[in-house]
Amino acid sequence: MIAYIKGQLELIGEDYVIVDHDGIGYQIFVPASVIDQMPERGSMVKIYTYLYVREDNMCLYGFMTRDDLTVFRLLITVNGIGPRGALGILSTISPDELRFAVLAEDIKTISKAPGIGQKTARKLVIELKDKLSLSDALDSLADPSPVVGRVDTDSKNEAVLAMVALGYSQTQALQAVRKCDITEDMTSDEILKLALKKALTL
Repeated sequence: MIAYIKGQLELIGEDYVIVDHDGIGYQIFVPASVIDQMPERGSMVKIYTYLYVREDNMCLYGFMTRDDLTVFRLLITVNGIGPRGALGILSTISPDELRFAVLAEDIKTISKAPGIGQKTARKLVIELKDKLSLSDALDSLADPSPVVGRVDTDSKNEAVLAMVALGYSQTQALQAVRKCDITEDMTSDEILKLALKKALTL
């Protein structure tokens, strides 16, 4: 198994990148979110990979974080969702948003992914609900920046829960809170006010 590839970025395609490692160019299929994060050609990159092998097919799929890779590997265990379908989902929904959508049984959000209808979305929820952790998504709300300090995670969580109580889906609430520019001294009420404004643009 190839855990990751570290090398020089040679090419950025529509849905793949080519990374040169020791003179070998690896074509790695990636979600749109990874394409958006790619630096300039010639830069050094590290991409976590999954080698998909079938009798007539061998492909590498790649992600910027281990968490993205973990969620991808869970998605392809769902009957009816192959690697391409999983990439489509992660191009549309972040791993944290997917956790919220699955745990909240938010079929509408999941079915927004290309090629994923409501029937497949329901199957995804049923098969992954016990495998995804809400605490992982809530923990990621903490601001890891060493410059401004860590934002109180409880305040962000309270803002998310308050939006849910107001009728927003958990996915919408998470998206809105994550779009806010939050400082470490802000209260949950202040975060909520910002998030409600952001929700209008989602």
